[in-house]
Amino acid sequence: MLSLIIGIAIFIAVFYSIITEKVPGPWATMIGGLAMAMVGILDEKMALEAIAGRLEILFLLIGMMIIVHLISETGVFQWFAISLAKLVKGEPFLLIALLSIVTALCSAFLDNVTTILLMAPVSILLAGELRLNPFPFVITEIMAANIGGTATLIGDPTQLIIGHEGHLTFNEFLVNTSPVAILAMIVLLFNVYVIYKKDLHVSRELKARIMEMDPSRSLKDKKLLIEAGSIFALVILGFILNNFIDKGLAVIALSGAIALVIITKQKPHEIFEHVEWDTLFFFIGLFMLVRGIEEINLINMIGDKMIHFTAGSFKLATLAIMYISSLFTAIIGNVANAATMSKIINVMTPSFKHLGNTQVFWWALSFGSCLGGNISILGSATNVVAVGVASKSGCKIDFVKFLKFGSLIAFETLILAGIYIWFRYL
Repeated sequence: MLSLIIGIAIFIAVFYSIITEKVPGPWATMIGGLAMAMVGILDEKMALEAIAGRLEILFLLIGMMIIVHLISETGVFQWFAISLAKLVKGEPFLLIALLSIVTALCSAFLDNVTTILLMAPVSILLAGELRLNPFPFVITEIMAANIGGTATLIGDPTQLIIGHEGHLTFNEFLVNTSPVAILAMIVLLFNVYVIYKKDLHVSRELKARIMEMDPSRSLKDKKLLIEAGSIFALVILGFILNNFIDKGLAVIALSGAIALVIITKQKPHEIFEHVEWDTLFFFIGLFMLVRGIEEINLINMIGDKMIHFTAGSFKLATLAIMYISSLFTAIIGNVANAATMSKIINVMTPSFKHLGNTQVFWWALSFGSCLGGNISILGSATNVVAVGVASKSGCKIDFVKFLKFGSLIAFETLILAGIYIWFRYL
């Protein structure tokens, strides 16, 4: 009983620290995970096994981080954004729509934090050129990044956790979650049009300024673009064909990354500077923390409560997983939610196996974690990063302002996801 109380106290303290930003996320989860070991809930072997059992996630992240960094060095994202602005001749809503679609597509296949880091500043620049409030541009791209991350296994760190715990493939995610991502993007853009159309009017003179911009100036290294683009395409092809070649996503991603750095003659220390070590250490601490929560049987207790709450109803259990996880995501973030809820699903699965295909539980968790990430700034790392970038550029997005728009989008897209799950699986 004492270990249960101590374990829960550590867990609450970690997420209180993250939510209030009193301690950086990576340090908070590392301290929490190590505290579990120091008080005796875990021993060293358990802590290391918790990390070793999820090395595929860490190595896949490292490989994709390296590839994305080298792609970003070419300036192709900025080139694409300016080209889109010229394509729509400076029409604000069409510009927001295309920038958001590009953000969603990039987030489906790249790290969505990196995507928003590259797209948000360019969007704010374009909004400035048109003398418009950049808020609709930035908030729409944030929502699009989280929605786009829903579409594939590699679109968001939460998807990697769900894929690992549920033993799901790249193609299974593509087939099952991408339809909801597409529909959710339509819902997002419809809301943006209705809410902000009156604020999206600019003069012909300002549109002419956009048309005078030269996107080719953004391209810094065309040779690197060809090399990085080719390797990236091969890596994605490898992910799609992994069911047949069976090499593993981590091996494919790391092989692509190493091949690219060798081809481009990059120095190791320069590449490693751009690996997001804070993200990796956040995961390492989180894995230990969740293992500690398992050891005090909190996961089993919550799982049993959910089984009791749903009264053996397969349909209710599926929808409960999605909507409860979306609320957890808004408070503790989608990564922590996915790591915790995935264990709860493993507890619940044996009780529902005879009632239907329990794989739907994982799709429900995916939608709850990714779409629920739009509710609050705390919902995902993408939100936090984007709000920080916007603030530096003079576009202040406070918690309440984000919550008003984000909760509306999350509510509508989660209702849509619930309808999708009901008719496709239930």
